[in-house]
Amino acid sequence: MRRTLLAQTESFPIAGAFTISRGAKTTAEVVTCAIGASGLFGRGECVPYARYGESVAGVLDAIEAMRGAIEDGMGREDLARAMPAGAARNALDCALWDLEAKLSGVPTWQVIDTAAPQKLVTAYTLSLGEPEAMQRQAAEHAWRPLLKVKVGTPDDAARIRAVRAGAPESAIILDANEGWTPENLAHHFALCAEARIALVEQPLPAGGDSALRDHARPIPVCADESVHRTQDVAALADRYDAVNIKLDKTGGLTEALALRQAARDHGLKIMVGCMVGTSLGMAPAVLLAQGADFVDLDGPLLLARDREPGLHYEGSNVYPPEATLWG
Repeated sequence: MRRTLLAQTESFPIAGAFTISRGAKTTAEVVTCAIGASGLFGRGECVPYARYGESVAGVLDAIEAMRGAIEDGMGREDLARAMPAGAARNALDCALWDLEAKLSGVPTWQVIDTAAPQKLVTAYTLSLGEPEAMQRQAAEHAWRPLLKVKVGTPDDAARIRAVRAGAPESAIILDANEGWTPENLAHHFALCAEARIALVEQPLPAGGDSALRDHARPIPVCADESVHRTQDVAALADRYDAVNIKLDKTGGLTEALALRQAARDHGLKIMVGCMVGTSLGMAPAVLLAQGADFVDLDGPLLLARDREPGLHYEGSNVYPPEATLWG
């Protein structure tokens, strides 16, 4: 069956600005793929991430390099062998999943052999800022059961305490974005225990996280930048308690499902996260996140506008995608 492949860039304004320890952004730049056959199109979205050496232009070039193979009928398993993990493969992989669902009439959740997907409680992300501003952010969203808070400075003590004061009852995930050091790790871990933090993401730089193996961890620690593929899991199991699975890291839902199983086999907790993107990028992750210990799929909530139709959010709940969106 001959196919067609389309790819384009789109820009979605962020509501305000989104700030982490590496900098701030005011727009979400995404790349969208559409793979068509028999008059139907499957779609996938990715977010190129500079931290991993990606750019919009580079991702478009990588997708274009696969045009002949995709249009000739390449499947998801061959795609995984032909391309490295990353944003470009994610857009193509998810578009193939969506196309398969539309051609067969069988929803993706049935193909991956899971129970009918249910609504999930997602974290809501608070940007990095001065402690007073972060306390105000936390207080504004204190009604949410789960907050994710960006930190990652040499001394986050005031920020951690401020956020807990602003949201005394919410469960809190701290995302240090590789910003702590072996020298201040014990200091920050003690503060996390004091503030009843539920999880800390990637406190040390990827490739420099061996110190976690020798530190007592009073709260669970989650790998993010340190884990991309299934093969990464075995080497991390001695220093992390959880892994954050993002489709833009794994290169799509196909690899993400395998990574999830590998993490479970090693006794690690599962977090399913996202870059800042639209509902199209979140939709396959909602299926992946069924049964996860932590869900962070609030990307569309951080945007000034989303796709139509998009995912349905109600408070902190996100509902499974309708077929008109994806899968």
